[in-house]
Amino acid sequence: MSDSLRTRLIDVGVDLVTTEGIHALTLREIARRAGVSHGAPRRYFPTHLELLSAIARRGFTELAARGAQAIEESGPGGTAGPREQIALLGRVYLDFALANRGMHELMFRHDLLESNTLGLREASLPVFALLVDLVGQVRPDADARLVSGALLANLYGIAQLWAWGSLQLTTGADDFAPLLRTALDAHLGSEEQ
Repeated sequence: MSDSLRTRLIDVGVDLVTTEGIHALTLREIARRAGVSHGAPRRYFPTHLELLSAIARRGFTELAARGAQAIEESGPGGTAGPREQIALLGRVYLDFALANRGMHELMFRHDLLESNTLGLREASLPVFALLVDLVGQVRPDADARLVSGALLANLYGIAQLWAWGSLQLTTGADDFAPLLRTALDAHLGSEEQ
C-alpha cells in the first residue's frame, strides 16, 4: 500500500470525523469513502486504534499549528506577553474544539492516548509544553505542569459545556470570551493584581 493511499485514508477519516462525528469512524466507512476494499485499511493500519490515532494526530498537529500562528501574529515577532499568549492559546483551543467537535473528542480519547499508538501521546505534548512554559513565566510560584493541567481541564470543560448549550443557559453569555477570562484569572491570578 502506498503512502498516498495511507494519506488518503487519514484524509477521509479527518473529513468524516469533522462532518459526521466520531461515531462515523469505522474502517468500513473510511474504506468505502476512500474507494478501496473494506480490508485495504488493515494493510497499513492493522488495528482500528492505529487508524484513529493517525486521524487524531492530525488534530493535534493542526491545533499546534494554529497556536503557533496565533502567537506569531500577536505582535512584531510574537511579542505578546506570556499571559496574553496563554489567552491566545486558550481562544485558539476553544475555537478549534467548537469548530471540530468530533476531532476534539477523538484527540482526547483515553484509549488512544494510553495506547500511544503511532506516538499519539508525543503528538499531544508540544501544545501542552508551550502552555507549561508560559504558565511558568506567569506563575513562577506554582507547579506549572499542574496549573497547566487544571487550566486545560477547565478549557476542555468550557468547550464541552458550550457545545452542549449548557453554559449559555446557565451564565447568559453569548460568547465564551468572559468564561475564558474567568478561567485564566482563576488559574493565573487576576490581571488587576
